[in-house]
Amino acid sequence: MESLRGKNVLVVGATGDIGAHTARLLQGSGANLFLSGRDAGGLQTLASSMGVPASQYCAADLQDPAAVELLAKQYFAIFPVIDILVNASGIGIIKPLDTLSEGEMIQTLQVNLLAPFRLLKAFLPAMKTAKKGLIINIPGVLGKVPMAGAAAYSASKYGLVGMMQSVREELKRTDIRITNVFMGGVNSGFWDTIDLRVQRDKMIQPEEAARSIWFLCQQPVSGVVSEMVLQPFNHQAI
Repeated sequence: MESLRGKNVLVVGATGDIGAHTARLLQGSGANLFLSGRDAGGLQTLASSMGVPASQYCAADLQDPAAVELLAKQYFAIFPVIDILVNASGIGIIKPLDTLSEGEMIQTLQVNLLAPFRLLKAFLPAMKTAKKGLIINIPGVLGKVPMAGAAAYSASKYGLVGMMQSVREELKRTDIRITNVFMGGVNSGFWDTIDLRVQRDKMIQPEEAARSIWFLCQQPVSGVVSEMVLQPFNHQAI
C-alpha cells in the first residue's frame, strides 16, 4: 500500500456524508487536505472540527465555472502539486420520465457530469506536468446498471464513466491513475429527498463507503484499481 503521509489531497463534496468521512480518514493517515463543498456553513463546521485552516477549504458550487476557477486558484496558492483528487460531489434526482423536467435533467448533468469535467480542466494539467496523480470519481452503481426512474441520474453517471475512460486513454504515457467507484445503496443524505421505498438499515454505512475510498487512495504505485463495485446485499424494498 502507498502511504498517504504528506500527500496533497483535494476532497470535493466534503460536506456530504461520504466526503466528510473520507476527509477524516485521509487526515488520520497524514494527508495534507484541501476541502470543498457546496454548503458553506457545513464546510466551515467540518473544517473547524478537523482543525483545517481557512486557507485550506473553499465553498464552491461547481455548476459555476468561475467557482471552479476560484477553487483551483485557492488550492494552488497553498499546495504546488495535487497528488489525489477525490470527487465525492453529486446530486440524485430519481423520478419517472413523465414527471422529470428539462430543468432537472440539465441540473443533474451540470452537477454530475459538467462539474467533473471542469475539475479535470482545472486540476489535470498539474498532474500532467508531474506525470503522476490519482483521480477518484463515484459514478455509483447506476452508472453501470440503470433502474426505472433514474433517466437523469444514469445519463449523467454513464456520461461520467465514458468521459473518464476516454481521458484514461489520453494519459497512457503518464503515471496518472483513474478509478471509478460504482457504489450503490449508501445510507446517506442522498435518500432524504427521494420518494422511493428503500430499506436504509440494510444499506452500506457512509463511514464504510468512505473507507473504500480511503483504501483506493493507497493504491500501490505498481498497479491501478480501474474500478471498484461496492453494494449492500439488498437495499430495495420488495
